[in-house]
Amino acid sequence: MEISPLSELRGKLADAGLDAFIIPQSDEHLSEFIAPDAQRLRWLTGFTGSAGIAAVTARRAAVVVDGRYTDQVGREVDRALWSCEPDLAGWLLAQLSPGARVGYDPWLHSADAIAALKSRFAERRIAFVPVAANPVDALWQDRPQASRSPILVWPEDRAGRSSADKRAAAAQLVADAGADAMLISALDALAWLFNIRGRDIPHVPVALMFALLGSDGGADIFVDPGKVTPELVAHLGPSVRLHRRDDLEAHILGLGGRRIAVDRALTVDALVTLLDRAGAAVVALRDPITSWKAQKTPEEIAGHRAAQLLDGVALTRFLHWMALHAPFGEVDEIGAADRLGRFRAEAADFLDLSFTAISATGPNAACPHYMPTAATNRRIGPDDIYLIDSGGQYVGGTTDVTRTMAIGAVDAEHRDRFTRVLKGHIALAMARFPVGTRGGQLDGFARRHLWEAGLDYNHGTGHGVGASLSVHEGPARIAKPWPTAGGVDEPLCPGMILSNEPGYYKPDRYGIRIENLLLVVSLGDVGGDQPCLGFETLTFAPIDRRLIDVALLTPDERAWVDAYHAEVLARIGPALSDDVRDWLTEVSRPLAA
Repeated sequence: MEISPLSELRGKLADAGLDAFIIPQSDEHLSEFIAPDAQRLRWLTGFTGSAGIAAVTARRAAVVVDGRYTDQVGREVDRALWSCEPDLAGWLLAQLSPGARVGYDPWLHSADAIAALKSRFAERRIAFVPVAANPVDALWQDRPQASRSPILVWPEDRAGRSSADKRAAAAQLVADAGADAMLISALDALAWLFNIRGRDIPHVPVALMFALLGSDGGADIFVDPGKVTPELVAHLGPSVRLHRRDDLEAHILGLGGRRIAVDRALTVDALVTLLDRAGAAVVALRDPITSWKAQKTPEEIAGHRAAQLLDGVALTRFLHWMALHAPFGEVDEIGAADRLGRFRAEAADFLDLSFTAISATGPNAACPHYMPTAATNRRIGPDDIYLIDSGGQYVGGTTDVTRTMAIGAVDAEHRDRFTRVLKGHIALAMARFPVGTRGGQLDGFARRHLWEAGLDYNHGTGHGVGASLSVHEGPARIAKPWPTAGGVDEPLCPGMILSNEPGYYKPDRYGIRIENLLLVVSLGDVGGDQPCLGFETLTFAPIDRRLIDVALLTPDERAWVDAYHAEVLARIGPALSDDVRDWLTEVSRPLAA
């Protein structure tokens, strides 16, 4: 009889004297999106989402996800083997007896996360034990090879600021904290700091590496030497020293007596443990790069605007193509996503998709982060509503946009739900708020009209977006201020780019979402005694008028839709062929017309 990976894993845990083992969706850099060779959770459980964690005991196993994936995880994992749970710690506490030993891979969990688990379980005398080798890796026979793509130089005229200047600013904070150096492992932070990009993670242009930034502005980078090019060496200059990735641990163990700044929330437990073993003093310092990176330079904003126009052209062409072909049953979810990808790829400045498209119709669209597979792919029917959430990586910037479209006839419920989502989208887009306002304070703007009808959605309203970097970027988010919702207490600052994506999902029936990207801008004095901020909408593509119940909109909301569509036509129209422009003119006409 064939032995399942789960049974084999339990055997290895028993051999190691462990009562449980936890497997996160993570890598050595705590990335949200990870390379194929780091997809341990997917390999073991079948769950394909970007966030989750599994726990395995001698008799039971569970997968824990957030609200985005509640429906999806139930579809993807074998429920005979795995239960779907809302809380990892609570589930483990219910399964384990006092004195139990829980194994974890210290290269896959942040130092803060492990400290929190140890604290919560201390009273029950349950120990968390780091393993020297991940037992999942020993079972994963066909594990992909790690990427060895060369690191790319990112020109200063795109970044708007030199790497030397960025390093000097960060080094000053390190010195001010009384540290000799700062350990940096977040891949998008490293890409921003050194003005580089890479191809090591699908759809996220980053390179796998670690760095120690000295208080003098010099740095040591630890990277696979096969990724280093003469152009990179020349770009980094003599104050940046390159080392083999395999030398990282030995280098850290040689830092005895030094003071090393670490952001424990962004650094894996293994690295903090190595610093402790070396006798280095760990100085807690929030990584400043996360905030600096989020506030785009004028050059990055200009690049993003250019990227949005290219993306708007591609998406508008796709929506026109769908209007011609989908009503006749000629298109399925995978085919639609592929077609949009081809339209995007025709742009001269296109680099990649920014994530795998969420292309969904019917009950599949009720899963907010559903992505079609050969097994789940649905043909788009004539009476469906169809949701496409997608984006591109361009030379200028990163895009992320969602449109929901009617394929044929729609009923009153569809229009009501869509219009309530649209009203929330408009309310957030039009918001004015004092300097210092947090994302959690704005989230209710987008939900109010759903709440009034006893409705809601189980995901955040907005996430940050990088400058030709990750489509999900911290530190700020627009979301309910749940205890575990990171980023909601971050003040919004000019130059940040965030998504505006309220939605509604009826289980097993349909899903609706409308998403544009917003730039935080300074409004100055708007007539009161507080300087205020607001949003500039950056995304340009038509919103489906057929799904709008105009009677539910206020005059200001109708004016917003009409002005938005007029701007879409003015910005996108000149780049379209005659037939697509004529279609855009028709679908962008004023709501009163």
